[in-house]
Amino acid sequence: MSPPPPLGRARKRDAQLFDPALCDTELVEVRGQFGQGRWAKVRTLLVDTADDWDRRGHRVVVLAETPTATAWAREWLLAEPDSADAATLLACATVFTALRHKGTPEAAEEACRRAASLLPADPTPWLGLLLLTRAFGTDEEFSRHFDQVRARHLEHHHAHHLMVAKLAERTPGGGSDPLHEVYDFAAWAAEESPADSPLAVLPVIAHAERYRVLAAHGGPDGAVTHWSGRRARQVLRSAFDWWLEWERDDHPRNRVDLNFLAHAKLSEGRSAEAAALFHRIGRHATPAPWSYPDLDPHKAFLAARSAALGTA
Repeated sequence: MSPPPPLGRARKRDAQLFDPALCDTELVEVRGQFGQGRWAKVRTLLVDTADDWDRRGHRVVVLAETPTATAWAREWLLAEPDSADAATLLACATVFTALRHKGTPEAAEEACRRAASLLPADPTPWLGLLLLTRAFGTDEEFSRHFDQVRARHLEHHHAHHLMVAKLAERTPGGGSDPLHEVYDFAAWAAEESPADSPLAVLPVIAHAERYRVLAAHGGPDGAVTHWSGRRARQVLRSAFDWWLEWERDDHPRNRVDLNFLAHAKLSEGRSAEAAALFHRIGRHATPAPWSYPDLDPHKAFLAARSAALGTA
């Protein structure tokens, strides 16, 4: 593992933290051109992504989050009315417009369903609907859309993270219940997946999301013991062992898992293991879980990294 960069270089890179593209350099390049209205490279990128559904979902979501995505995706779709890629990108862009309260959920839902009809095997329009119903829908709608994603890709990474976050919010006053349904769901999903699946880390995500809910409900001090329980220790040990064996650096959302795992290891008091994870994270920090509970994620991440690497 490479050593941390000198402090001067680290400060320069700190400004680049929290880029949702993570370590997808192709996506970063294409996103820059897309922001200027050049969508031809986006077409090529999505064609090349093919049916790598986790990567497709990651790329479409990142592109759809750009402020001008709706306008340029609509222009692309006007030029190529039968393009499932253009329709999917426009649908997800419409979802983010609705999430910013600059568009209606109804328009976003209609766009997602149209995109889904153009390429029925693609889980990405259903991921858009899942993001939409996370904010505006009922529990039943959310579960139904999750099932649609999973029917198309059993190991869909982003969808499982959204489901865990949603389940963790049930019974917020229930305390550190080791039998909470979010833990059962995460354990089930991990066990159902192949040995090399990143969903092996999902039980850690469940503990972090439940920590978010408990800390918000009763204050962070009341949730400190959350990381020291027997089940939490078992989950963290298993996830760290999985990372040592598999890592899956090829997965587009690999750094999401590493951020959660580093946060959990530091919360557990295992700073040496957290340091190894911070080396792999590099500058690819993610707002969650460093924002838990109600923290500035930039400051929290830098403080955690300094504590783990001994540079505080």
